[in-house]
Amino acid sequence: MKVLAINGSPRKGGNTAQLIEQVFLSLRKEGIECDTLQIGGQPIHGCTACRKCFEREHPGCVITKDGINELIPRVLEADALLIGSPVYFTDVTAETKAFIDRVGYVCRGRNLLRRKLGAAVIAVRRAGALHAFDTINHFFLVNEMMVVGSSYWNLGIGREPGDIHQDEEGLRTMHTLGENMAWALKALAET
Repeated sequence: MKVLAINGSPRKGGNTAQLIEQVFLSLRKEGIECDTLQIGGQPIHGCTACRKCFEREHPGCVITKDGINELIPRVLEADALLIGSPVYFTDVTAETKAFIDRVGYVCRGRNLLRRKLGAAVIAVRRAGALHAFDTINHFFLVNEMMVVGSSYWNLGIGREPGDIHQDEEGLRTMHTLGENMAWALKALAET
C-alpha cells in the first residue's frame, strides 16, 4: 500500500510539508509506504481545456514542458493521495490548482482515480481554509475517489514554518487522519 502526497506549497519544508509528515507518522506506524511530490514553486502551466488528453493513447497532457506528465504515473500507482496546500487568498496555490485541473482532466476521462482514497491537508494562517479544503475535496469527489476524514477539518494553523507545531488540535487531526487512512487502505485491501 502506498500513499502519495502532493505538496503545493512553494516553501519546501514549510507548514504544509510538516503537516503532511504528521499524517505520514501514523501511516508509517501501520507499515504503509509514503512519498511526497513537491510541486509548489515549480513552473506548472494551467489547463487549457483543449480536451486532447481524452484522445491520447496513454494518459497524459499535451502540455509537455512542465513535468505534469511525469507525475501522472506516480499518481496512478498510489493507493491514496494527500493533496496539501497553504491558503493563498482563500484558496489553494496556483500550482495546486494547475495540478488539480490538469491531472483531473487526464484521469477523469478514463476514471483512472476511481475508488482511490484521498484527503486534503491545509496549512492556514487565519482564514480561507475551508474553501481550500473544498477545492481539493471537489477534485477527489468528481474523480470518484473516497474522501478520508479526521476528527476535525484537515488543517493546521500557523504562519511561519514550524508554527503549526503550536496547534495541538491540528497535529492531533493529522495523526487521526493518518490512522483513518491506514484503516481504510487495509479494509479495501481485504475486499
